[in-house]
Amino acid sequence: MEEFTTLTGVAAPLPMVNIDTDAIIPKQFLTTIKRTGLGAHLFNDLRFDEEGNERPDFVLNKPPYRESKVLVAFDNFGCGSSREHAPWALSDFGIRCIIAPNFADIFYNNCFKNGILPIALPKETVSRLMEVAERGSNATLSIDLEAQEISDPDGNIVSFDIDPFRKYCLLNGLDDIGLTMEKANSIDEFEGSQRANQPWLYGAASS
Repeated sequence: MEEFTTLTGVAAPLPMVNIDTDAIIPKQFLTTIKRTGLGAHLFNDLRFDEEGNERPDFVLNKPPYRESKVLVAFDNFGCGSSREHAPWALSDFGIRCIIAPNFADIFYNNCFKNGILPIALPKETVSRLMEVAERGSNATLSIDLEAQEISDPDGNIVSFDIDPFRKYCLLNGLDDIGLTMEKANSIDEFEGSQRANQPWLYGAASS
């Protein structure tokens, strides 16, 4: 998983509530177990019409926001089913940070496991950042995870909270597998001791 230390990029405004995982990545794209390629279908029904043509009024189809790295949305982002394809699609598109007043719990947890930083802020703060995001190419936000700060183009700084363990994982690019591999030496030592003391567990006959 890619480390998350600092991020600077255009923020796309999504002034909607209850953006569910089916809106993020519709069910017909869930047949793959690959984490790549899903970005093309991110917000598929919002980005494209029935013929597959872009909807010009959708924010991610507008020139300033086509390569957005940050999303600003309203309440209950990521609600609905628990599909991990939702953060996969966001990440594959290039979204590394989502700012909203609150998130669905499972989606929130899945973000951290896929290198995405979800930031929950008071509604009034999100509304102000939404106004910043509506500036188009001037809607650049900078996120410093170590300092736990967001900076906007006007020089305003917003602090945010994050669980220390989740912060550590993002800063070091550690998903569940990465966390396990940090303990590789201890695991090897345990298995070596177990193999010597309980060889039958490894298919070897005891002497």
